[in-house]
Amino acid sequence: MIRARMRKGFLVIISAPSGAGKSSVCRALRAQDRSLRYSVSCSTRKPRPGEKDGVHYHFLGRDEFRRRALRGDFLEWAEVHGNFYGTPRGFIEAQAKAGRVILLDIDVQGAETIARRRKGDVTVFILPPSWTALERRLRLRRDTNDSIRTRLSNARGELKAAPRYDYWVVND
Repeated sequence: MIRARMRKGFLVIISAPSGAGKSSVCRALRAQDRSLRYSVSCSTRKPRPGEKDGVHYHFLGRDEFRRRALRGDFLEWAEVHGNFYGTPRGFIEAQAKAGRVILLDIDVQGAETIARRRKGDVTVFILPPSWTALERRLRLRRDTNDSIRTRLSNARGELKAAPRYDYWVVND
């Protein structure tokens, strides 16, 4: 009996400074190709207006997040902008085993952690068209002034990671 070999799935890891358009790019890709799977990250941050639990993030309390991290439920996790973010391991492993292409919208720290642990995935760094555009996008999201300052400060360091990605895309 000849057994059909299933193609191994892989990740398309999309990273960018906050406000550069990771989520928008992922939405556009998913609209063009319904076979893509999207990994909904877990976060301890508060939902923004219009965000839904399980769609935009799995919103968790800090204690619950820590419990899941200790159990090894995350492929990667990190503290970013004062909140915890993590990639659910079970979803990634199941979808990859099924031969699916999985989109991840994650920060630079998470992308680097996954790249060290997995081979054969694709990394894409989204760049804003300008610094002014990035700041304008953050203000349109109605983040607090403190949050905007933190995110812009962090963006300087995140942009330094771009050369380590397979592809760069300017989201204009």
